[in-house]
Amino acid sequence: VQLQASGGGLVRPGGSLRLSCAASGNIYGINTMGWYRQVPGKQREMVATITSYGGRTYAEYVKGRFNISRDNAENTVTLQMNTLKPEDTAVYYCYLGQVVPGRPGVVETWGHGTQVTVSS
Repeated sequence: VQLQASGGGLVRPGGSLRLSCAASGNIYGINTMGWYRQVPGKQREMVATITSYGGRTYAEYVKGRFNISRDNAENTVTLQMNTLKPEDTAVYYCYLGQVVPGRPGVVETWGHGTQVTVSS
């Protein structure tokens, strides 16, 4: 399985960016896709996730500003980020967690990070 992310960049405070991620390879029906972020010296943290059934989870600090969506037919996930703040600056990672037949637990796959910088 591979995850290909795109859409990072530089934006001014209050601006918007859209991150997209496409999964390829063996994708199974029961899965969760999402976005995590990390800044230097800190642990990676969950930003938003969405299950294959459409259930969404958001970190408190992005509620009302970010929206996550997915296309199950295309195996893509999109994060629309609005009203961006300087503290949203981080490397954002696409995530896929899925139940794989014959393997225990959840199998996790991470994409290469994409930099988001919010600065005036």
